Amino acid sequence: MGPVSAIVILNSKVRRVIVVGAHLALWTAAYLGAFLLRFDGRLPPEVRPTAYYGLAFLLLARVAVFWPSGLFHGLLRYAGISEVRSIVRATTLASIVFVGAAVLVPALRQPRSVYAGEWMLAILAASALRFGARVLREPGVAPTTGGGRAAILLGAGDAGELLLRDLARSPHPELRIVTILDDAREKHGSSLRGIRVLGAVDEATLLSAKERFGAELAVLALPSASGARTREIVAICRRLGIQTKTLPSLQQILTDEVKVSMLRDIAIEDLLRREPVKLDEASMAALLRGKRVLVTGGAGSIGSELSRQAARYEPAGLALLDHDENGLFFLERQLRATFPALDLVPFVADVKDAARVGSILRTFRPHVVLHAAAHKHVPLMEANPSEAIKNNVFGTRVVADLANACSVETFVLISTDKAVNPTSVMGATKRIAEMYLQSIASRARTRFVAVRFGNVLGSAGSVVPVFREQIAAGGPVTVTHPEMTRYFMTIPEAAQLVLQAGALAKGGEIFLLDMGEPVKIVDLARDMIRMSGLEPDVDIPIVFVGKRVGEKLHEELLLDHESHDRTVHPKIVVGQIAPVAEGLVDAAMVDLAGVLDASSIEVRKAIARVVPEARLEGTSRGPRDDVDRLVDELGAIDTLSSPRARSLA
Repeated sequence: MGPVSAIVILNSKVRRVIVVGAHLALWTAAYLGAFLLRFDGRLPPEVRPTAYYGLAFLLLARVAVFWPSGLFHGLLRYAGISEVRSIVRATTLASIVFVGAAVLVPALRQPRSVYAGEWMLAILAASALRFGARVLREPGVAPTTGGGRAAILLGAGDAGELLLRDLARSPHPELRIVTILDDAREKHGSSLRGIRVLGAVDEATLLSAKERFGAELAVLALPSASGARTREIVAICRRLGIQTKTLPSLQQILTDEVKVSMLRDIAIEDLLRREPVKLDEASMAALLRGKRVLVTGGAGSIGSELSRQAARYEPAGLALLDHDENGLFFLERQLRATFPALDLVPFVADVKDAARVGSILRTFRPHVVLHAAAHKHVPLMEANPSEAIKNNVFGTRVVADLANACSVETFVLISTDKAVNPTSVMGATKRIAEMYLQSIASRARTRFVAVRFGNVLGSAGSVVPVFREQIAAGGPVTVTHPEMTRYFMTIPEAAQLVLQAGALAKGGEIFLLDMGEPVKIVDLARDMIRMSGLEPDVDIPIVFVGKRVGEKLHEELLLDHESHDRTVHPKIVVGQIAPVAEGLVDAAMVDLAGVLDASSIEVRKAIARVVPEARLEGTSRGPRDDVDRLVDELGAIDTLSSPRARSLA
């Protein structure tokens, strides 16, 4: 051990001795204060012996409770409300021990009012010690003078107060908050840490603040503001020449203390922001805590976020399965750094390899399987339909069958809104995967469920990263069609709701996530160009290139004749989607297996036979008479999902 380490350890021990000594002195004062209050300012000679015995025992009890609670080990200057709660609990426990001992030992008995008075004074003293250290360390207000950049704080709530607190701690703050704006009228004219709330967040007040204080930066401390409101504020600031920065999301604020270093530029996720997801933590903990969880496609955008979210619930083990060894390597390293106590097992494997997947399941014995492995890129799968069947259909069948054989409790398939009236091979193969799960759910020990949702912001290969690259290259930004819309949600929101749906599962359901309102892709492109400080169709052209094969103008979550039921979670519904007869699904699997080496058009026709509502390129049959149509219906596989075939089955 070097001299520096020795000094650090010595300083730590000296500090702890001082902290314990300060507590002993304050507890002694609180104890004597309770007696003086009880006996009108004096300590009668007849009670002094029991008072002294009681003090000695009480101090021992207090130290014995406070030490394992960690209340002597924290830095007093960083104390907060959580420490006060710990102080109340520890003080109460020590007082209960004291009273219990006094019942058994007459020499320790004190007047009843002393117990109550000492308890209250002890809590006040220990709390005052911590907050006194904190008051001495940081000034009461954020700096409004100095060399920091003049900024307007938008939001006088908890997030704004936390930012001001961090600025107050800094000897050389980067920002100088000159005024605060907030939409809540009751806050107008009041002060937050000495800084006045000037008025509402509107164009007139922002302009007044800019001219009066010379501020050219606005900090959005509105983590729960809607995407529409955020877009409105950003547009106003842009018109006025005010740069905008924002604080983290509400979830990050709940788990971390806000710091100036967390400020970042406005992202497209902020402009599309919806109300924060409220989760049923108890049901999700019941699904995951103490359980072994396997995530297939673990290195992908959704799979990696599912892994991070699952790790928060302290599973007994977390297995990551993916054929992408590089992605798996980086995810494993990140998870080990964030969750050092987590039992983490990476598996390089392909979900189509039944022998390998079976070995993994028999070795790891998961309770929960989150099946995110899939080919998802629509144009690529149009060009490679056999690969879509192999991975999305037969890969799902391999993992599902083995999960059931290994008595997995819950199996969750990540599906897509593109499975509804599919116009793409990718969407149709995901629909077939849903059908397979539904067909085996009734006879399986495992609870099989599927979860449908739309596009995920920022996922690999999605529209947002593509637009960013095009803007960085100077354009043009390519949009397929001026009327094209898509549903969007953030990666964390999608992952959280998938886990929530898994917790709600009884078996055989297809859950649908509330995606909010669809967003026009061209509007998304314009927002991203403006966020880059440029003007669409002036600095960066937008070019319409036409729909690609397999794409729809508007996605759906249910067929026209299908309905849904609400669940206990407001953002999750369960679709009333009738399962296809098991025999027909088995026959469909045989049909699909038989065309894997056939031409692309034959593969697409086979998919269309399995999913008759699909409208795939090159599968149109043209007009036929009623006799031909009836013959096709009697062919079972040719109309797998038709009402007539179901009735015949």
